[in-house]
Amino acid sequence: MEKRKIEIMDTTLRDGEQTSGVSFSAAEKLTIAQLLLEELNIDRIEIASARVSKGEFLGVKGIMAWAEEKEYCHRIEVLTFVDGGLSIDWMKKAGAKVQNLLTKGSMNHLTHQLKKTPEQHFAEIAEIIALAKKNNIETNIYLEDWSNGMRNSPEYVFQFLDFLTTQPVKRILLPDTLGVLIPSQTFEYISEIRAKYPNIHFDYHAHNDYDLSVANALEAVKAGINGLHVTVNGMGERAGNAPIESVVAVINDFLPEVKINVKESSLYSVSKLVETFTGYRIPANKPIVGDNVFTQTAGIHADGDNKNNLYFNDLLPERFGRKRKYALGKTSGKANIEKNLQELGLQLNQEDLKLVTQRIIELGDKKETVTKEDLPYIISDVLDSHTYEDKIVIESYVLVHSKGMRPSTTLCLKIDGEIIEENAQGDGQFDAFMNALTKIYKSKKMTLPKLIDYAVRIPPGSSSDALCETIITWTNGKKEFKTRGLDSDQTVAAIKATQKMLNVTAS
Repeated sequence: MEKRKIEIMDTTLRDGEQTSGVSFSAAEKLTIAQLLLEELNIDRIEIASARVSKGEFLGVKGIMAWAEEKEYCHRIEVLTFVDGGLSIDWMKKAGAKVQNLLTKGSMNHLTHQLKKTPEQHFAEIAEIIALAKKNNIETNIYLEDWSNGMRNSPEYVFQFLDFLTTQPVKRILLPDTLGVLIPSQTFEYISEIRAKYPNIHFDYHAHNDYDLSVANALEAVKAGINGLHVTVNGMGERAGNAPIESVVAVINDFLPEVKINVKESSLYSVSKLVETFTGYRIPANKPIVGDNVFTQTAGIHADGDNKNNLYFNDLLPERFGRKRKYALGKTSGKANIEKNLQELGLQLNQEDLKLVTQRIIELGDKKETVTKEDLPYIISDVLDSHTYEDKIVIESYVLVHSKGMRPSTTLCLKIDGEIIEENAQGDGQFDAFMNALTKIYKSKKMTLPKLIDYAVRIPPGSSSDALCETIITWTNGKKEFKTRGLDSDQTVAAIKATQKMLNVTAS
């Protein structure tokens, strides 16, 4: 049985740009348009509103020049208005070939915004359609506020649709402009329209005000819709539009009788590029493209994945060009850590694995982020910490660093059960700490090794909250040795490395 084809129209560059604070440059629009059509294989894209600005005009002109070379012109659409032909003139100059004409799909909008009768509105629309045809421009028609029209003035909607059947219109676009529909209403309204006009191409345009855009899109397809409107990352005015990533996944997994052309494996890369261009951050828990959605946190889940993939579903990350991850934190079990070690090509015995697990849990309790790349540092720190006995303990310290004043440290040290406190200043916080430590050692007539090298490193690709590994090289006059400290604070990591040095020399 041949599958029913559903067109996907992406309106990230038009409706998505209505996201508060988002504006694409002409170069960004061209890049995104190219990715949508060639990388994602979107059927159609809506790239702008006519007559908005000079920048918008230049953006459309650039995209259309590229599209003409690629023979994509009829896959690119522009929102136009019933404005006596001004939008058509704008489109001609920009080189655009398909208009999505915005009209009134409810009596409420027609009466209160335009203050016109249906007959007056239809006559003006007919003039625009005729003008477009004369200029070799295809026409699709938006019925703005169609969802409220079906709720409150269905007789007007059907009067309008009857009129449109007499016009050379390619597609009729049914928007839930204010995001007011629930799935059962979407199915009911589109089924009714589909039954009455079986040979007309209808698109459905969902908004996400009640977080129902994907569910409504699914019901629209079940009711027989021919096309769906989406945006990358669900961008759009207010709560946004139906997100392409979720709509594509739902159709592919739950409607086997339907075919769409979108390339799933490119959804994530396009999503991240749009995030970068807009500065509009994707929530970490956003389905398909969020940072956390393919991350198992609980140790029991990682253990289940080791035992016949018990916590997998059909949304396999590889479908979207991604990989499954196993988070490291206070809920991590040994299974999570083993999964990460496998990726790094590392292996620990059960005793060492238990120690590393305990250290990661401790870091998680402190709300520190632990990544796979941190693991080698944690392993080194944990195993190194158990090679000596803590005879000297840094009980507490206060580090003070104020603008215009020299850094100072108050240090409390326990040596063989005796508590000693000292205060000192220095050129930096760690220098002040070392000066206070030197005072204590001198008072005890003890010799402190000399620091000869100090290095700090963080895992590749980490950010400012990453764990720091501080490696300090010391000499006691006879030999050199290194100690390591690990913490998200560089100075604290250095102090931890120093405490190890104190106990290495005391052993």
